[in-house]
Amino acid sequence: MVRKFILILGAAGLALTASACNTVKGVGKDIQSVGQAGERAIN
Repeated sequence: MVRKFILILGAAGLALTASACNTVKGVGKDIQSVGQAGERAIN
């Protein structure tokens, strides 16, 4: 019983971590594209 609980907790933690990584990558790409658009507007 305890072993199943730990396994479920680990799987949930892994899923949350993976989704957070994708979110951070997306935010990074958005910020990069805004910076590039600003550079193009200045030049």
